[in-house]
Amino acid sequence: MVMIKNIFAVFIFIFILIVGGFFYLQNQMNFSHGDFSGEKDFTIEKGADAMEIGENLESEGLISNSKLFVFYLWKHNLRGKIIAGDYVISSNLTIADIAVLITTKKEDNQIKITIPEGWRNLKIAERLKSNKLPVDEFETLSKDPKYFQGKYGYDFLNDIPNGYDLEGYLFPDTYFFTKDASAEMIIKKMLDNFERKVLADMILEIKSQGKSLYEIISMASVIEGEVRSQDDRKLVSGIFWNRIKSGQPLQSCATLAYVLGENKKQYSYADTQVDSPFNTYQNPGLPPGPISNPGISAIEAAIYPVETTYNYFLSNPQTGETVFSRTLDEHNTNKVKNGL
Repeated sequence: MVMIKNIFAVFIFIFILIVGGFFYLQNQMNFSHGDFSGEKDFTIEKGADAMEIGENLESEGLISNSKLFVFYLWKHNLRGKIIAGDYVISSNLTIADIAVLITTKKEDNQIKITIPEGWRNLKIAERLKSNKLPVDEFETLSKDPKYFQGKYGYDFLNDIPNGYDLEGYLFPDTYFFTKDASAEMIIKKMLDNFERKVLADMILEIKSQGKSLYEIISMASVIEGEVRSQDDRKLVSGIFWNRIKSGQPLQSCATLAYVLGENKKQYSYADTQVDSPFNTYQNPGLPPGPISNPGISAIEAAIYPVETTYNYFLSNPQTGETVFSRTLDEHNTNKVKNGL
């Protein structure tokens, strides 16, 4: 009799463990979250298996346990239905939510938005509006760098002077946003991207030159508007830094385009006389701040200029080729040759 009672007790104990374990697993798969807050980009490469994907999700802090993730896929017959591609994963998603997300066509729940290099914040706002994302909140928050600096600890925003916005720091790239993404999360994703692309060794190089990151981004935004090829950009960067060193105005047409709100093949003398602190024909040195959001190529050019004896350049309006010259007479001759 005692033996029967003991066996029954063991059976009850095992039953409780099984039932408890079942409910624990269900709870973990349906209610647990990763250890981060906000949103993260996550890429599933073609051919990646469930275990590899689960381990990557766990290492990114997107889920609590990779084995539970694989178990959920197996239990719901989803292992062979994973769709390779780029995803935006929010911190409020559970293992179950993520499993459904990556086995459902992402077009149903995500918006793909491309922000070209050299776009201003106002242009980005227009693209967000066309995709029915919160443009009013975006415009308000993009004017408040200190909010993001204080909340998220972005040290790279420290140099932005009072009264200036996030122009220059909303990194141009292709993004995937959820349809209900807030303006704050949209801006945070762009700032996170900036922080990833502008590497620590770049920051050290900037400091070693006695410059600020804000000066570099301002210069990069001007270079972005002037020339396209990386080699030409580094030469133009050398020309512009030399002009600043000698006290000569930058005389950048990109800054005129910013002031006038219009790109022209050739700016008139009257255009160069417009009264604005961003008019680098009238004001020596850098403009007061960035005139656009430059890409990494222009940023690298601003950091690593090529030493040059050239002092002038122009872009052929037909071919886009950059033509360099050393003297003003040579430059004026090149203008005639290139139809300017």
